[in-house]
Amino acid sequence: MGAVSSIAGAVAAKAVQSTLSATGSEGAEDRFLKLLVTQLKNQDPLNPMDNAEITSQMAQISTVSGIDKLNSTMQAMATAFSANQSLEATAMVGHRVLVPGSTLQLQNGAAAGGLELLQAADRVSISIKDGSGQVVHRVDLGPQPAGVVSFQWDGVVDSGASAAPGSYSFAVEAAQGGKKIDATALALGLVGGVMQGKTGVLLNVNGMGAVALSDVKQVR
Repeated sequence: MGAVSSIAGAVAAKAVQSTLSATGSEGAEDRFLKLLVTQLKNQDPLNPMDNAEITSQMAQISTVSGIDKLNSTMQAMATAFSANQSLEATAMVGHRVLVPGSTLQLQNGAAAGGLELLQAADRVSISIKDGSGQVVHRVDLGPQPAGVVSFQWDGVVDSGASAAPGSYSFAVEAAQGGKKIDATALALGLVGGVMQGKTGVLLNVNGMGAVALSDVKQVR
């Protein structure tokens, strides 16, 4: 009879471990308690379970339960945060934003863009290019501090003529003490809408498509 009880206890113990490994399942605590009671009933009276083993198993189920509750709480917080971001982003609709990009839209003799410097520069210049990639105008912005810098173009090319309305591109060059430094080109676009993407809130920027909210450097 003792041998049968030992075998039954071993089977129950194995079932308890299986329950503990099934994280995230509902009713894990109830199944654990039922299996523990079964294990205690079938243990060998002459060789009872070690108190330390019982304590260890109870600690494991408490840990599993705590992790499940923490995951549920974090998921709820993430959902609420995403919804709040979407609501706040709707305030940008109808406003222009500076985001990473190198396009310029020349309309009514005016175009605007920007750049971001990770450190101050003693020389910053912009090269504006037409659709074929040819440089039509250069703008010397002089020394600039670290951060976001905006610039305007009146549509006049280096020859003195006025450029045709349409899409252009630009490249940024920056240097400090004669050494080239990193500069990110920023395109200016109008926010037409807000959407929820797999990676977070996205803005529908005219002429640039979907742009991550986190990529917005400046709102106008």
